[in-house]
Amino acid sequence: MTALAADRNTPERSGLNRTFPVKGTTTLYAGAMVALNVSGLLVPASAVSTLKVVGRNERLVANTGADGAVNADVKTGIFRYANSASSDLITLADIGNDAYVVDDQTVAKTSNSSARPVAGKIFDVDAQGVWVKIS
Repeated sequence: MTALAADRNTPERSGLNRTFPVKGTTTLYAGAMVALNVSGLLVPASAVSTLKVVGRNERLVANTGADGAVNADVKTGIFRYANSASSDLITLADIGNDAYVVDDQTVAKTSNSSARPVAGKIFDVDAQGVWVKIS
């Protein structure tokens, strides 16, 4: 490719919504934090260090078939998830730090010795949970 010598119509996406193939025999619940596994298939977020969190699942999806037989709609943004407990409890002092996945609805302050993937950045904390920015 060479540098432009004229205007270019460059396609654009908002980056808020994506669609991913779902791992076989997997159920994703609406509102769940979801991640891509090492094969690039969508699964519920969990404390598996190789997962890459990609957002919030938008509707119930039950893939009773093979890998990629169905797709799921995923949204990025700032979402409230449950706070962990004890020494992994996230507080206001943690805003701006990474939050780590405990399960598809819970985040924690630590990676548990690199056993948990990053869920996103801690945006806020309130009495109902932790607001996490997933991009």
